[in-house]
Amino acid sequence: MIEIQGVKKKFEGKWVLDGVDLSIRKGDTLVIVGKSGCGKTVLLKSMIGLIQPEHGKILIDGKDIIGLRHRELYRIRKKFGMLFQGAALFDSMTVEENVGLPLMEHTRLSSAEVSRKVSEKLELVGLPGIEDKKPAELSGGMRKRVGLARALMMEPEIVLYDEPTTGLDPVTSVKINELIAEMNDRLKVTSIAVTHDMHSAFKIGRRIAMLHSGKVVFDGTVREFQKSKDPLVQGFLEYQRQEI
Repeated sequence: MIEIQGVKKKFEGKWVLDGVDLSIRKGDTLVIVGKSGCGKTVLLKSMIGLIQPEHGKILIDGKDIIGLRHRELYRIRKKFGMLFQGAALFDSMTVEENVGLPLMEHTRLSSAEVSRKVSEKLELVGLPGIEDKKPAELSGGMRKRVGLARALMMEPEIVLYDEPTTGLDPVTSVKINELIAEMNDRLKVTSIAVTHDMHSAFKIGRRIAMLHSGKVVFDGTVREFQKSKDPLVQGFLEYQRQEI
């Protein structure tokens, strides 16, 4: 479904991505890990065209999105849903308006039909009946769930998660991880997450890719990652243990 070939991206004279190669199959649940600043979020945003790499190809169903005109890029983006790190809700809008925004922007559905679909998605993420609340009235975990409901509104084939548990307490993080794993199993979407939280990575991922010095240095199952003798993988896991 997604082919990343030799992707390079530079910021302030430094190659953050320096020849990334990665294949993501339909139905995969891939977690991208690595130390802070290794380019995880840059790679994720490149997949949806929010960042344009200087070199390489990013093929979505065989179509290279790098350098596409806006109209064609917007068409391909409809395949995606994205849960941003801070949920990225509009404070001036109600929950219903936030979640329903993709349908209001990209379809001709009636307000009643949009409201019905919003209620369905809020029920799906375990938040029925909060349509009239504002984001400021919600906890961090609830905002993440609302962001996930919005990400699912267009029935995407691919869902991207940017640090889904950042800023949440441990109990709420566990609930968000369980919800993401449940959504992956129930909806059969292709899921790609970036995280520094290894508890999250091991809970939601079936496959792990590790970035180091701008390249993918490991790509395999969760069990293979945990058992790997690669010095870079072992060093990263030890670094994570020290952080905890």
